[in-house]
Amino acid sequence: MIHITSLNEGLDIFKALGSDIRVQLLNILMENGSLSMNQLAAQLNITNGALTGHIKKLEDCGLIKISNESSGHGNQKICSVKPDKILIELEHAVEYANTYSTNIKVGQFTSHDICPTCGLATNKTVIGELDDIRYFNHPDHFNADIMWFTKGYVEYTIPNLIPRNNVITQISFSMEISSEAPGIDNNWPSDISFYINDILVGTWTSPGDYGDVRGMFTPDWWPPNWNQYGLLKLIVINKKGTFLDGLKISDVTSSSLALDFNSTIRLKMAVEDDAKNIGGLTLFGKSFGNYGQDINVNLSYSPITQS
Repeated sequence: MIHITSLNEGLDIFKALGSDIRVQLLNILMENGSLSMNQLAAQLNITNGALTGHIKKLEDCGLIKISNESSGHGNQKICSVKPDKILIELEHAVEYANTYSTNIKVGQFTSHDICPTCGLATNKTVIGELDDIRYFNHPDHFNADIMWFTKGYVEYTIPNLIPRNNVITQISFSMEISSEAPGIDNNWPSDISFYINDILVGTWTSPGDYGDVRGMFTPDWWPPNWNQYGLLKLIVINKKGTFLDGLKISDVTSSSLALDFNSTIRLKMAVEDDAKNIGGLTLFGKSFGNYGQDINVNLSYSPITQS
């Protein structure tokens, strides 16, 4: 996959794709898998000399690869498409004054109580055995980039490194998340609850456990009938209440949480025993899914006022 994060970074690719012939060339390769230079020239109805220039531009920016194949007529150059995806992300994170930001890996939970189906995996391999909760205590769980379970909770301790003598005025956290179905099921609702220091701040119903297409960042080795991607959800707790993607979901405020520079902050995500929809939970880290991020946390703060 090619991941473009700025216009300047993607300039060569944009230029390469600014030609009808080169776009047609890529379409032909995607339909056929790989072709020789002679076959491509014939299909495009251009000379081999003209084709060489187009091939070089596409090769230089990483869109195609060239290999040599021996035949009865000597070596032939074989062309094929190199990346399977191009992701363009032009939105940069905004840096706010008086805000401490941190990222927490999916596997860096500090406590848990979960039920199968369940599992963990790094970007290279499954950790231990599927549906064996013992591996949630294995040291390798800290390296997990995806995690799933049917019922229960995982809890994370959020680093609180705001300056001394300050109070937290807003907490925001975002993650890529979905339900957990046996296999995959895009219509598999699950009520997922979020807690700060054991205070329920809100519940969101995940629509499903998505697997219709492979996630943008999901590794190639990951089976196609397993969780592929989730939805990016943003929860913000401020003085007006708790909001999910901008919609108020509870009256819990940052003031009622009473957090300052000395506070321990625990974030819990749970599928409760008494939930209407017990459809599990899957968390995607930066090597899985569509968003390439871990659990992102922002703590906004202001000086403690003396009364």
